[in-house]
Amino acid sequence: MKAPPFRYHAPRTLDEALSLAATLPGPRLLAGGQSLMPMLNFRLVGPENLIDLNRVAALSGIREEGEDVVFGAMTRQREIEYSPLVKARLPLLAEAIQWVGHRQTRNRGTIGGSLCHLDPSAEQPTVAMAMDASLVIVSPGRRRELAMRTFAVDLMTPALEDGEILTEVRFRPWPPGHGWAFLEFARRHGDYAIVAVAVLLELDASGRASRVSITLGGVASTPVRVPDAETRLLGSRVGADDISAAAACCGRVEALGDPQVPAWYRQRLASTLAARAIPIALSRNAAHAAAGSTSDSGLTS
Repeated sequence: MKAPPFRYHAPRTLDEALSLAATLPGPRLLAGGQSLMPMLNFRLVGPENLIDLNRVAALSGIREEGEDVVFGAMTRQREIEYSPLVKARLPLLAEAIQWVGHRQTRNRGTIGGSLCHLDPSAEQPTVAMAMDASLVIVSPGRRRELAMRTFAVDLMTPALEDGEILTEVRFRPWPPGHGWAFLEFARRHGDYAIVAVAVLLELDASGRASRVSITLGGVASTPVRVPDAETRLLGSRVGADDISAAAACCGRVEALGDPQVPAWYRQRLASTLAARAIPIALSRNAAHAAAGSTSDSGLTS
């Protein structure tokens, strides 16, 4: 297949890109192109004008700003994968990014492109939902910031208005010592996940869960938090019964079905993966590790 005809534009500044997006008829923004190019070639989309953001240097990079870690929307997934800052402060994202496609995919794919494409099975939207990321959206004369839960409107439908460009993604790291885990199941390595699970867990000094985030990708039309599962763990010592109950909550989330993957199968996977991910997050929690260390020393003294 060949892409339909379109006019190609390659702005070098954000202002130029914004002007093009606001004035051209039928515009479409090109980021990494890992999803858009196949869609063009299959003629699933037919923009009149294609605006390539790859030369807009101001849209790339990773930095700390106050309490946040901020990503330019055109930051490559490969840069995220090898960033010491991401590994140190956003370990959930560092783990999830390794599940994204293949090396060639990550070389070109961008965090902003993935979030705007908003495939519910994609790893970066799932992490953004898990971490309550904020997305900075700009149009000529206007800047607004949306929480991920508001940005993700529906299946592959972000809350972007005509003429707007996503410029930044802002993550507020969890405190040092928290636990995390990201697991997914796909037919083949590099495929989109049938189901993904992201877990964040913080324990207090007594070993009880003081903060919990459990998010499912691939199950519904957008990534979804599972508040029932989070509530089941909050205040608990995250024992086997607590984990089983939280995983069961994940298995009751209303799921999408299709001819290849029925809804009940996605629910079963959600429960199974949650039951595996929560203990991993628990084992990585500094408070849990310290409690285990104390217990071990007591047994051997």
